[in-house]
Amino acid sequence: MHTGLNLNIQNLGRASSDRETMVGELRYAQLAEKVGFDSLWMPEHHFTDYMLTPNVPQLLAWVAAQTETLRLGTAVSVLPWQDPIRTAESFVVLDNLTQGRALLGLGRGLGRVEFDAFRLEMGESRRRFVEYSAAILNALETGVMEYDGELYKQPRCEIRPEPYASVRGRTFASAVSPESMDIMARLGVGLMVIAQKPWPTVQQDLDTYRARYNEMRGEEPPKPLMMIYVGVGETEAEAQEMRDRYLKGYALSTVEHYEFDNVGFEKIEGYEYYGNLARNIEKHGVDGFANFLADLQVWGTPDQVVEKLISYVDRIDAGGIAIVPSYGGMPRAVADKNFDLISKHVVPALKAYDVGGDLGVQYGVKAPAMA
Repeated sequence: MHTGLNLNIQNLGRASSDRETMVGELRYAQLAEKVGFDSLWMPEHHFTDYMLTPNVPQLLAWVAAQTETLRLGTAVSVLPWQDPIRTAESFVVLDNLTQGRALLGLGRGLGRVEFDAFRLEMGESRRRFVEYSAAILNALETGVMEYDGELYKQPRCEIRPEPYASVRGRTFASAVSPESMDIMARLGVGLMVIAQKPWPTVQQDLDTYRARYNEMRGEEPPKPLMMIYVGVGETEAEAQEMRDRYLKGYALSTVEHYEFDNVGFEKIEGYEYYGNLARNIEKHGVDGFANFLADLQVWGTPDQVVEKLISYVDRIDAGGIAIVPSYGGMPRAVADKNFDLISKHVVPALKAYDVGGDLGVQYGVKAPAMA
């Protein structure tokens, strides 16, 4: 199975300088290929200590220069935050530099602090995502950007350098709200599953997506990519500490950054799902939601972690997995140990597990030839 590394580069509470945090976290990127990871993913975030990753293609290009086979993915490029031409150009340059090693992850964003600083209306994000993604995906296939939509109007222009190869089968989008499933099926992209909802609900969403994808496109969709936070302990007591301190710390940081407890989302177009979530948090408390979110992740001894991860993969028929090893305010020594245990014990077992293909392969159809 395709096994990736997901680097968040958090500096919660500014426990160290941003410079020290970057050096410590990017060391994992430098080691990823050597210890057996198939890919490296980074999310896009701005302006806070939640994540220090404002320019993901630049970070991935730095990693690309130090690796040979590691595939490099955006997890995700938030489309409403920049001109679609820039998103397409950045990916094309990365893909050419790496000779086709780039993987494209797309999303529409949720952090209000980020939308506000960019002076953008959150209520337009879903519509912008639909228009921007259609324009970008077409440009990456044809080398031409051109679109005439409600919010995005772009006269015909060429993307240079030319796209290296088709992105079909190696494009994934983050989708949490049920309405997003139909959008992703229409776009013909794979799903990036982030552990934020009960697994039975995730399965229902995937069933809806797969049925709509097959109905619209007459073929099976790419298998989903699962993003998940993992804590490994040499003993069960150490593993429980990972859950109680760091996985819960990560969960609390998401509530703060995304304002999951803000019922005002129910009045913002495209974010009604999060308004309903906030109502539930209002009823059960932030601490209860943080425990719920932490418990969706995976922790345990190495054997326990492998067993849990494979059970999740089987449950949603995933084609790959990307593991976050450092999060929630971990001191560097704790993060280093977690990364080492994951690398030595978890990665080999996951890579040996057959799911019938690899990311970048369109399941059920012949993959496009590389240029």
